[in-house]
Amino acid sequence: MKFLFCTAILSLIITSAFCGIKDIHEHFDRINEAKSTYPSWAPNGTNGMPHLPPEFHKENTVTNDLIVEEEEEEEETEDYLDLDYYFDIVDAVPEAIFEFRQGNVIDLFQGKSRIQRLNTLNANFAFNLYQSLKDKANSSENILLAPVGISTAMAMISLGLKGQTHEELFSVLGFRDFINASSKYDVMTVHNLFHKLTNRLFKHNFGYTLRSVNDLYIQQQFPILDEFKNNMKKYYFADARSTDFTDPAFITKTNEHVLKLTKGLIKEALAYVNPTTLIMILNCIYFKGTWVNKFPVEATYKQTFRLNEKETVKVPMMRTKSNFLAAADHELDCDVLQLPYVGNISMLIVLPHKLSGMNILEKQLTPQVVERWLKSMTNRTREVALPKFKLQKTYHLIDSLKSLGISNLFNQSSDYSGISNKEIIINTFEHQSTITVNEEGTEAAAVTNVGFMPLSTQNRFVADRPFIFLIYEHRTNCLLFMGRVANPSKS
Repeated sequence: MKFLFCTAILSLIITSAFCGIKDIHEHFDRINEAKSTYPSWAPNGTNGMPHLPPEFHKENTVTNDLIVEEEEEEEETEDYLDLDYYFDIVDAVPEAIFEFRQGNVIDLFQGKSRIQRLNTLNANFAFNLYQSLKDKANSSENILLAPVGISTAMAMISLGLKGQTHEELFSVLGFRDFINASSKYDVMTVHNLFHKLTNRLFKHNFGYTLRSVNDLYIQQQFPILDEFKNNMKKYYFADARSTDFTDPAFITKTNEHVLKLTKGLIKEALAYVNPTTLIMILNCIYFKGTWVNKFPVEATYKQTFRLNEKETVKVPMMRTKSNFLAAADHELDCDVLQLPYVGNISMLIVLPHKLSGMNILEKQLTPQVVERWLKSMTNRTREVALPKFKLQKTYHLIDSLKSLGISNLFNQSSDYSGISNKEIIINTFEHQSTITVNEEGTEAAAVTNVGFMPLSTQNRFVADRPFIFLIYEHRTNCLLFMGRVANPSKS
């Protein structure tokens, strides 16, 4: 099975105050194709699936040992490990505040490293954003996001925010809760952890390809503060480049740059650049991974996929048989399957038992629920059927971000005095993504066991109806991609 994911163009145009426009264009692309090293798991399926002989599976199953990661520098090792002495991060919170957060995402901090805790908050924000996009979409529409790209983009922007604009953004993203969890943390702790996250996700070889590039383009002669420019390079590896946004060649060169970075997945990152643009932030991500257990091409067959109670569509259904981790959530009435890539990345497939159950399931998506799923999984030999699919989505996120409480960022009272002495404002924030899942893998440019029972009597997982997928990098607990496949025959 091959998974392909290109993601995110985030655009903001910045112009001088009297023009009333600011546009920083940020592009986030990511392509996902991974080959995991841990066995995957699968819940039950009710549809018939042809029996494959043992010899077939033996010949078509690939197992790889996890690549041992390189030794980290001593001062950074603490961010990888679940060290007991990190308990002070939660315990340091005043008692009244801690009681207020009982049952909240902060409860997941204990036993996790700082990077894992930051990514827990990033995932929480991603689920909230997903809800906002879902509420605006038709139930038959596919959804696709690259949460890590969006969170990184917001963190980069926050470097130049001041006053209430900064406070509001940090609060909605969850970063304020993170800082308040320990007297040892401050605002720059967040940026330092994003720096380390970038190092660990994109600058090591763990058996998959995961790359990211942040570019900072500045209109010629536009005064940008040295502190903002230096911090963008220090924490996000974004070198400031002087350019002329009115020159048509800029669009051509940038698109060629993105096309090369995303291995041809994003062909037109920029279709138009407002001539008043003063700053553009371009964030591109590429991911390519291979399944630990590939789906044999010769085993793919056409099968009915139920869109709703009345409509069906025939789609190529991939199938394989191996050891897979799985859990059954009877509280949310769904099954969860983990498909591992080579390396420490996996895709979770969340399949409602009933067609009518998707809406309820989507409303309950939280980091707490995902953690309970992961802790409730059992490993068994299972037959798995999953449709091939390719999704392409573009979202203009300003309205969704406003609905989550980030409004000051996009109005005339916003404070960007950390970027420039000129008055500027954001008016475009766009996220573009593409994902392809097939037999080889994926390529893309995204606590208690209450209500859970092991899948002791189930040996099939057939995704023949709408499902949710989540792609996690497990060392850092980073939610890379997520989406909903309502119709695999459409993008």
